Amino acid sequence: MTATRAEYCVIACAEAWRDAGEILASPMGLIPSVGARLARLTFAPDLLLTDGEAMIVDAEGTVEGWLPYRQHLALVTGGRRHVMMGASQIDRYGNQNISCIGDWERPRRQLLGVRGAPVNTLNNPTSYWVPKHSRRVFVEKVDMVCGVGYDHAAGARHHRIPRVVSDLGVFDFATPDHSMRLASLHPGVSVEQVTEATGFPLSLPSEVPYTREPTAQELKLIREVLDPAGARAREVAV
Repeated sequence: MTATRAEYCVIACAEAWRDAGEILASPMGLIPSVGARLARLTFAPDLLLTDGEAMIVDAEGTVEGWLPYRQHLALVTGGRRHVMMGASQIDRYGNQNISCIGDWERPRRQLLGVRGAPVNTLNNPTSYWVPKHSRRVFVEKVDMVCGVGYDHAAGARHHRIPRVVSDLGVFDFATPDHSMRLASLHPGVSVEQVTEATGFPLSLPSEVPYTREPTAQELKLIREVLDPAGARAREVAV
């Protein structure tokens, strides 16, 4: 069975929670949500999922327990949560912006606002999902720091950005200065496509691997259990 680009993105998101143990997964967006649920069903059986409100659920939405707000905050601030957020802008050190485009005092466009991004990034691992990789998103410097990157996180005990997943590939910060590195390409994508769509120089290994292939079991789960309506293709259409 040939995987689609959207399914490679699901796999790349799922891998963010490999070997995570019993932590709270907080995926934001369709493909990260499918990825987290896939991880729970396969290689991360101890992963905790929520219904977005106050219940712990399994990968199919069956209630497993109650998560009161005070306990949720304890997980958030103690490093026992891994959130995957979106990013309107992200720079080479992992600073993320979801607040405004342009100067903060007089922005050209108002977005969501800072929300919980600083608390998320300083207190627990935070990855990012970008469904349309472009120079408008991957910028030299974000217009406003919401999610905190490596160059602003000195002394933050639980700060870590495991990965950034886009529709073109997977990125991490496994470099001496914690600048963004191209970790893998989704099949069908070239290094040149990625660099042309990125507004800053990426760290490039001598050989860039491809994002791993989904197994037959994983494809079956994605297509028949987790997203039988195929909504993933509306987020990444290639």
